[in-house]
Amino acid sequence: MKGYVMFRKDRLGRRGGGVILYIKESIQAYEIKLVKEAECEDAVWCNIVTGKSTLTVGLVYRSQTLSMEENEKIHNAIKEVSKRDCIIMGDFNHGHIQWTSLQSTGREDQEFF
Repeated sequence: MKGYVMFRKDRLGRRGGGVILYIKESIQAYEIKLVKEAECEDAVWCNIVTGKSTLTVGLVYRSQTLSMEENEKIHNAIKEVSKRDCIIMGDFNHGHIQWTSLQSTGREDQEFF
Protein backbone atom coordinates (compact mmCIF):
# COMPACT_ATOMS: atom_id res chain seq x y z
CA MET A 1 0.00 0.00 0.00
CA LYS A 2 1.43 3.31 -1.05
CA GLY A 3 2.42 5.55 1.85
CA TYR A 4 2.72 2.67 4.34
CA VAL A 5 5.50 0.40 5.56
CA MET A 6 4.62 -3.28 5.59
CA PHE A 7 5.53 -5.64 8.43
CA ARG A 8 4.61 -9.24 7.64
CA LYS A 9 5.19 -12.77 8.77
CA ASP A 10 4.27 -15.54 6.35
CA ARG A 11 3.60 -19.10 7.39
CA LEU A 12 6.53 -21.30 6.51
CA GLY A 13 6.08 -24.53 4.58
CA ARG A 14 2.34 -24.00 4.03
CA ARG A 15 0.20 -22.22 1.50
CA GLY A 16 -1.71 -19.17 2.71
CA GLY A 17 -1.92 -17.61 6.12
CA GLY A 18 0.33 -15.32 8.04
CA VAL A 19 -0.11 -11.79 9.35
CA ILE A 20 0.55 -8.33 7.93
CA LEU A 21 0.66 -4.95 9.63
CA TYR A 22 0.87 -1.60 7.85
CA ILE A 23 2.25 1.53 9.53
CA LYS A 24 2.08 4.96 7.88
CA GLU A 25 5.45 5.95 6.36
CA SER A 26 5.57 9.20 8.33
CA ILE A 27 5.66 7.21 11.59
CA GLN A 28 9.08 5.94 12.67
CA ALA A 29 8.64 2.18 13.18
CA TYR A 30 10.85 -0.88 13.13
CA GLU A 31 10.18 -4.60 13.49
CA ILE A 32 11.25 -6.35 16.66
CA LYS A 33 11.81 -10.00 17.48
CA LEU A 34 10.79 -11.46 20.82
CA VAL A 35 12.66 -14.03 22.85
CA LYS A 36 12.50 -17.53 21.39
CA GLU A 37 9.91 -18.72 23.95
CA ALA A 38 7.57 -15.95 22.76
CA GLU A 39 8.18 -16.09 19.01
CA CYS A 40 4.74 -16.95 17.60
CA GLU A 41 4.19 -18.38 14.15
CA ASP A 42 1.34 -15.99 13.31
CA ALA A 43 2.42 -12.73 14.97
CA VAL A 44 4.35 -9.65 13.96
CA TRP A 45 5.67 -6.99 16.36
CA CYS A 46 7.05 -3.52 15.81
CA ASN A 47 8.07 -0.53 17.87
CA ILE A 48 6.78 2.93 17.06
CA VAL A 49 8.95 5.79 18.22
CA THR A 50 6.89 8.66 19.59
CA GLY A 51 9.12 11.48 20.72
CA LYS A 52 11.03 10.22 23.75
CA SER A 53 8.99 7.05 24.19
CA THR A 54 8.34 3.84 22.29
CA LEU A 55 5.07 2.00 21.75
CA THR A 56 5.10 -1.69 20.87
CA VAL A 57 2.39 -2.74 18.42
CA GLY A 58 1.58 -6.38 17.81
CA LEU A 59 -0.70 -8.24 15.46
CA VAL A 60 -1.55 -11.84 16.39
CA TYR A 61 -3.64 -14.54 14.77
CA ARG A 62 -4.55 -17.41 17.08
CA SER A 63 -5.93 -20.38 15.16
CA GLN A 64 -8.83 -22.34 16.62
CA THR A 65 -6.73 -25.49 16.14
CA LEU A 66 -3.62 -24.12 17.83
CA SER A 67 -1.20 -26.50 19.51
CA MET A 68 -0.58 -26.15 23.24
CA GLU A 69 3.04 -25.18 22.49
CA GLU A 70 2.02 -22.36 20.13
CA ASN A 71 -0.68 -21.22 22.57
CA GLU A 72 1.98 -20.96 25.29
CA LYS A 73 4.16 -18.89 22.94
CA ILE A 74 1.30 -16.42 22.45
CA HIS A 75 0.90 -16.13 26.22
CA ASN A 76 4.66 -15.59 26.58
CA ALA A 77 4.61 -12.93 23.86
CA ILE A 78 1.77 -11.03 25.55
CA LYS A 79 3.57 -11.23 28.90
CA GLU A 80 6.80 -9.94 27.35
CA VAL A 81 5.37 -6.95 25.48
CA SER A 82 2.88 -5.96 28.18
CA LYS A 83 5.80 -4.97 30.45
CA ARG A 84 5.96 -1.77 28.39
CA ASP A 85 3.49 0.48 26.58
CA CYS A 86 1.81 -1.66 23.94
CA ILE A 87 -1.17 -2.25 21.70
CA ILE A 88 -1.97 -5.87 20.88
CA MET A 89 -4.60 -6.64 18.29
CA GLY A 90 -5.70 -9.52 16.17
CA ASP A 91 -7.97 -12.53 16.07
CA PHE A 92 -7.55 -14.58 19.24
CA ASN A 93 -10.41 -17.04 18.58
CA HIS A 94 -11.61 -17.26 22.16
CA GLY A 95 -15.24 -18.06 21.41
CA HIS A 96 -16.36 -18.67 24.99
CA ILE A 97 -15.40 -15.24 26.36
CA GLN A 98 -18.27 -12.90 27.21
CA TRP A 99 -16.46 -9.61 26.63
CA THR A 100 -19.05 -7.39 28.33
CA SER A 101 -18.71 -9.24 31.64
CA LEU A 102 -15.17 -10.62 31.10
CA GLN A 103 -16.40 -14.11 31.99
CA SER A 104 -15.67 -17.41 30.30
CA THR A 105 -16.48 -21.09 30.56
CA GLY A 106 -13.52 -22.37 28.54
CA ARG A 107 -10.23 -23.38 30.20
CA GLU A 108 -8.06 -21.82 27.48
CA ASP A 109 -10.18 -18.68 27.58
CA GLN A 110 -9.62 -18.42 31.36
CA GLU A 111 -5.86 -18.80 30.85
CA PHE A 112 -6.01 -15.99 28.28
CA PHE A 113 -7.40 -13.62 30.93
